[in-house]
Order: sequence, then structure tokens, then C-alpha cells
Amino acid sequence: MIIWGGNPIASNLHFWTRAQEAKRRGATLVAIDPYRSLTAEKCHRHIAPMPGTDGALALAIMHVLIRDDLLDHDYIAQHTLGYDALRERAQAYSPARAAQICGIAVEDIEWLAGLYGTLAVRERQPVAIRLNYGMQRVHGGGQAVRAVACLPSLVGAWRHPAGGLQLSTSGFFPINDRVLQRPDLLPAGRVPRTVNMSTIGDALLDTGHPGTPRLDAVVVYNSNPVAVAPESGKVAEGFAREDLFTVVLEQFRTDTADYADILLPATTQLEHVDVHKAYGHTYFLANNAAIEPLGQALPNTEIFRRLAQRMGFSDPCFADSDEQIAAQAIVPGDARAQGITWESLKERGWQKLSLPAAPFAHGGFPTESGKCEFYSGSMRSAGLDPLPDYVPPYEAPSSAPELADKYPLAMISPPARNFLNSSFVNIDSLRATEGEPHLDIHPDDAAARGIVNGARVRASTTAAACWRGRA
Repeated sequence: MIIWGGNPIASNLHFWTRAQEAKRRGATLVAIDPYRSLTAEKCHRHIAPMPGTDGALALAIMHVLIRDDLLDHDYIAQHTLGYDALRERAQAYSPARAAQICGIAVEDIEWLAGLYGTLAVRERQPVAIRLNYGMQRVHGGGQAVRAVACLPSLVGAWRHPAGGLQLSTSGFFPINDRVLQRPDLLPAGRVPRTVNMSTIGDALLDTGHPGTPRLDAVVVYNSNPVAVAPESGKVAEGFAREDLFTVVLEQFRTDTADYADILLPATTQLEHVDVHKAYGHTYFLANNAAIEPLGQALPNTEIFRRLAQRMGFSDPCFADSDEQIAAQAIVPGDARAQGITWESLKERGWQKLSLPAAPFAHGGFPTESGKCEFYSGSMRSAGLDPLPDYVPPYEAPSSAPELADKYPLAMISPPARNFLNSSFVNIDSLRATEGEPHLDIHPDDAAARGIVNGARVRASTTAAACWRGRA
């Protein structure tokens, strides 16, 4: 079991309990993570590539699998497209080259590829990859995910219920988006503008271009963009605009709430009704309210219902209760939700989707061809690389050597174990547990800079921002 770019001890406990069970039964656990997390410490082996180099590592694993014929040729022939082109691409990523890019030992690559391929192909044992979101949040991250996602099809890991790869299971859930979002209520030809959360700072500071209206009003709910969106300086400057009308629905006085013209108290998950899909398992979940809303707090849905009424929207959907909305969320008659209704769900609490034990054992991938597309014709048509490749981060030594000389260390900021982004930071006991900010640095790097344990340090980033704390 390869845990790639995740720390499930802190963020995916229901998976970690299964991983621990597998470990007790003899499974080998491998963590691939630049940071030696709590999870990495409890795995049999920790491989720590430089941040943003996962694509090169995945291609080198392919190289070894192909070189040593650790392949499921039947699965490749029946359920994939573009193997010959992928083989040629992987040829360029020898373990020696990838080791240099990733900053790891050649032996680590050879060992991991050999273990993965031998177990899957020669011993017919299930091998699984648990991928997480961290590795794709760099330039080239999408291609890295593509490369990793090709590995199970090369060795036929999808044949086993316990094999293959999991990033998110959310796509399995039959959610009735058209009923929930009601695009039919839009005037003919009207397409609402969509703002990418990753570039919300630029959007808020944009004074408007032809065809792109300026943002004059923002309603923020279920988020804290000033604290969690990239380029927080731009985000804060955008929210600070005098001519921007901002409404925030919140339980706490967050960084974003500080910029609100109107701050409305919102309910917590304990106080309202909802239905949940998941991205780490395949159970629909009922969120039944445990207590009545406190004070003047209202669910987001009720705030929008009242807003719609004041704006004169008379369509029946704007009067739907939370229970009615939850009942409409599940696509009726979908085989995956057989036997699941809102009534049964709220009574039982959770119900498992009806899915094949090994969904991709015989193909059935959500692609145009229904196969795992090593080579993607649709990506080529869009002017993108049709094959997975290693795309270096913007600040890698190969892409920015001057910056690498000036800033020789790679700094990453893993989330605190007891917080969820900015949630739970109001709890004094958790704040005390986390303690003051600290910097973990390798002893060799510390010695070269005259840093000793407990010293106060200042770390400068390439954006000329600073971080202060104790080593």
C-alpha cells in the first residue's frame, strides 16, 4: 500500500484504520512525501522526493516496470490506449535521471518499482495507491497525478477489490446537480461568471475588462478566503476595497469576516439538516440536526431563501425546505443508489452505494473510450500534452536556477494536525497543543547555517515574505 502525498493519521482516519489493519496482516506500507509526517513515521519505508517532483518518480517506476517486464499485458491490451507511446515517454526517465530530479536514491526507485510490480504481476497480490491532493498544488501537479494514475493499469491492479488507486470517490455518487442548481431558471443564453478560488485575489482587484464585469458584491459562506486562498496579500487587498459590498455567513470572526460589511451568524453542522457524499469512502451520509440553532444563527439555505423572497423570486424551488432539498439530491432510480432515499438515509444515518467490488476490473473508465487512456486524444485536441510527463515547478533548480542558488532550501508548510485549515483555531486547548510556530530543518542544513535547536530563525521565501519562529 503506497500512501502518496497524504497524511491520513491527521486527515483520513477512516482510511488509516484500514491501513493499520492491513499492516498487521503483513502488508507493506510505503509513504511518499517530502515531509516526514506522522504517517510516514509509521510506514515501513518513507521515500522523500523534492516537492513537486512526483511526476518524475512515477515515470521512473514505469521505466522499471517496462524494463523488467513487470506488466499485465492482457489488461494493457484489453483496457488501455496508448501503451506504445507511454513506453517511449517512460524510456526517458531512467531511475538515475529521476533520482537526480527527485533528490532520492536510485535504490529507492528500484525497490519500490520492484515491490509494486512483483506483488501485482508475479504474485497476483492486490497493490493499492492512496493518492491525496497535496502533490497537485504546484505547477505540473496535474501531469504528476496523471502519471501516478497510469501505474495500476500497467500492472493490472484494478482486477482486485483492494487494488488500484484512490484519490477521491466523489464521482461515484449520483447527485442530481440539475435539480439542485436549476440552470433552467437562467434566462436563455445566460451563463454565470465563474471565479476560480485560486485566483480570487486577481478577480477582486480586476476593475473590469470588456465582457468581464467588475465584482461589486461578494457573499462568502463555508470558506475563509483571506486565510486559505493563494496570494493572500492580493486577497486581503481585494476584500479591503471601499467599493466592494461583502456579506459573510460565519460562526466565528475569521480573517475574511473582518472585511464584512454585514456579518450574519450561520449554523454549524450540529444545527442543520444536510445530506453528504464523500471523497474518501462510498457511503451516503445523513446530517441530522443534533440541536436547535443557537441564538440568531440560520442555515445558509434559510438565508438564501429569505434573500430570494426579498428579491422577488417566486419559483417554488426557493421555498423548498432543507428536508426537501436533501430528498432531491439523490438521483432517483440510479442503480448506484439502489434502496437509498432521503427517508431511509436519515433513519439509518448512512448507506453504502451499490458498486462493483472492483469497478475497473474490466475497463469502464470515465473516458471517451471507456479505457485507461495513457495517450489522450482529447487532451491533444485541446493543445495539451497527450501523455503524462514531468513538468517542473516554477521554482525548481531546472526551471529557475538563479532562484535555486539564492534560495537553496525547499520549504513546505504542512497543516497543523489539530486544525482544519482555519477551523478549530478558536479552541484554546488545541492552540496550546500546537504550540508556537516552529521550523523543522535537517541537522546538516542547520549546522551549515549555525542554527541550533531552539534558536530563533527567520526564513525568507522567494516572494520576499518572511516567517519567524523557533527551530
